[in-house]
Amino acid sequence: MVHVIDDDAAVLGSVRFLLSIEGFEAKTYTSAEEFLEAVGPSDTGIVVTDVRLPGLNGVELIEGLKKRGLNLPVIVITAYADVALAVSAMKQGAIDLLEKPFDPAALILTIRQALEGVSEKGESVATTQAVRRSLSSLSAREKGVLEELIKGKTNKAIAAELGISQRTVEVHRANIMKKTEAGSLSALVRMALIAEKDSLNGSP
Repeated sequence: MVHVIDDDAAVLGSVRFLLSIEGFEAKTYTSAEEFLEAVGPSDTGIVVTDVRLPGLNGVELIEGLKKRGLNLPVIVITAYADVALAVSAMKQGAIDLLEKPFDPAALILTIRQALEGVSEKGESVATTQAVRRSLSSLSAREKGVLEELIKGKTNKAIAAELGISQRTVEVHRANIMKKTEAGSLSALVRMALIAEKDSLNGSP
């Protein structure tokens, strides 16, 4: 079962149709509150939710699941402006994040992996080492830009924070994406979180 939460009826309809084509059963909800009221200990599956919702947001939804003792994997969907919120959701336990507009194939793959028990929580040693190598190739300035990026800041805000031009920020962003081979901002966020966890675990 895939539980889909979004306040946009058109998004709910399209995702539900996509899931039905792929053979998934889906339930849709227009708010986190509606979902939390409906879900119970016997429910299984995975949750796909927009990180920004009316009322409780995606982070608070995850917290609500924890308080109820419900261990359902959560995939968050985010727009660029909500990156900071999405990072918070991943720190709370969301297994993955997808950017809008998301690739339908990427959503289906992520759902399949989650249902099969493959999540971003258990990164392999090889993955962690690869991330460490990628990020170590960044210059000090690029690392500074990356730190601000994963806080959800705009290029203009980053430029003001670091005392450089907006064009310079754009160049650094392009270099970061090229060096890390992240492919998307969401992939870059995942890499940064893996590196942060690695650092907290005391790796050199």
